[in-house]
Amino acid sequence: MSAARARSAVLEREIRENPGRFRVLTGDRPTGRLHLGHYFGTLHNRLRLQRLGVEMFVLIAEYQVLTDRDAADDPAGHVEELMLDHLAVGMDPARTTIFTHSAVPALNQLLLPFLSLVSVAELGRNPTVKDEIAHARQSSVSGLMFTYPAHQAADILSCKADLVPVGQDQLPHLELTRTIARRFNDRYGAGSPVLPRPDALLSDAPLLLGTDGTKMSKSRGNAVALAAGPDETARLIKAARTDAERHIAYDPAGRPEVSSLLLLAALCQGRTPQEVAAEIGSAGAAALKRVVVEAVNEHLAPIRARRREYARDRGLLRRILREGNERATAVADDTLAEVRVAMKNHH
Repeated sequence: MSAARARSAVLEREIRENPGRFRVLTGDRPTGRLHLGHYFGTLHNRLRLQRLGVEMFVLIAEYQVLTDRDAADDPAGHVEELMLDHLAVGMDPARTTIFTHSAVPALNQLLLPFLSLVSVAELGRNPTVKDEIAHARQSSVSGLMFTYPAHQAADILSCKADLVPVGQDQLPHLELTRTIARRFNDRYGAGSPVLPRPDALLSDAPLLLGTDGTKMSKSRGNAVALAAGPDETARLIKAARTDAERHIAYDPAGRPEVSSLLLLAALCQGRTPQEVAAEIGSAGAAALKRVVVEAVNEHLAPIRARRREYARDRGLLRRILREGNERATAVADDTLAEVRVAMKNHH
């Protein structure tokens, strides 16, 4: 068991005992509607933490869309879509602060002192930056992309979050945030820490494949969006890749596409994939897809109804975002003021 995993287990116990002492920052880039992979991967976990009584900050990271796209298409529309997805699954604006990068100047101002605390080599070593450089559609990588890990530290530390839910692959990101907080405190803290060193809360996101058998992704068009209607859902799932074997069994390594569909039905029904497989037996892929379509549509029905409800009142959406932005700004302003005082008093 890795150290991060062991630490997460301890944190989970502490959250259950005293949820009020934690503040979580999490978020998404507004590049389109969220899909079932996001729902079972991250939204579910956010909802769980909110229900437990943890204070939640959800960032709609629209500045980070600029890092790898020359011009974002309809950013305001994407921000509203992202809000609708969160509200539809049950995120409660009274307990969860939803905000955007562009509305919180203090957050972005923290980037300057933070950049002074990391080396160019450290930024370049960051796996996400390396990955983006390797896959960049542009011929070169922008400075904003390069500073992405320090900007993420500003996201987390501006609201003094002490917990960040991440997958295993994002651990190095958070490590840099912890390094920045530690170096700031060492250099400017005069014996008492100004910034928290946030912990990773490792989440076990179930691995759902897209309908083409590859990673589920907004840009690949292989995912069922939470906003999709029942007919579109049925069409997408019926077109999903399976294999030629009639007997349906849960075998993620040997039969990934069939197993991903079984897992999806199981997650929607609160059962195990093995139970779903046993029920279908030798009825084949068509029967499997029928079960999955029914399970997904039934599970998403109340979420879709809530989404339609919220979508009818754009004024309410804007008010929720305005109030979230005001709250996040107040918190970030306080943090920036503390950072400035600490830096000014440093001789």
